[in-house]
Amino acid sequence: MARGEQIYTIRKFLNIDGVYEHHGIDCGDETVIHYRKGRETIERTSKAYFTDGKKVYVKRYPLRYIADTVIQRAVSRLGERKYNIIFNNCEHFATWCITGVSYSQQVKNFIPLLNHINVEQISKQIQEAILGEKTQVNTHELVSKALAEIKVAWENIQPEYKQNLQEANNWEKVAVVALKKQREDLARAALMRKRKNQQRGNELASSLQKLAIMTETLLRSQNLID
Repeated sequence: MARGEQIYTIRKFLNIDGVYEHHGIDCGDETVIHYRKGRETIERTSKAYFTDGKKVYVKRYPLRYIADTVIQRAVSRLGERKYNIIFNNCEHFATWCITGVSYSQQVKNFIPLLNHINVEQISKQIQEAILGEKTQVNTHELVSKALAEIKVAWENIQPEYKQNLQEANNWEKVAVVALKKQREDLARAALMRKRKNQQRGNELASSLQKLAIMTETLLRSQNLID
């Protein structure tokens, strides 16, 4: 593997092979910087520890930082303890080191961000599993059911969330252009629209964050996340 590459191994998820990736940055000296499982801390470990005997893959990008910059960026975050399965997981970290953008294809494709945070929409047994309360129901069955419900919620909310972020950005550009043309009235109107989109986006983000914490608790209880 080349120095400064984003590498990953494939691990089991819900006892199914080949659906969960653990990412890190190869330092080229048989060490890897990554979010270490169990500690939720960015650490530099041996490559042997990172791979855990599994096959290693390299994630390629058409445009990326040079190796020295990638490693400098990774080193700059050593000791960080801000792990979040939805917003700041191992793939977010590694992709940020390589491209400057914190992004996780796994989150986009599967791991749930979440809808309107109406906990009552989730069945009582699933709530018990998520919150760690005693239940007589098969845990893996509950986990699978919870993730299925959560995934549907995520697919419903994600377009609206992204749209509000984009609209807020668009209205800010409109305001800048209006000010250059000395149209303060248009600028004020555009900024009002921007604030409205930002407020809605913040509401959605707050909802996503709350259920993200619940989801992280659920997955960690099954030892499924790093």
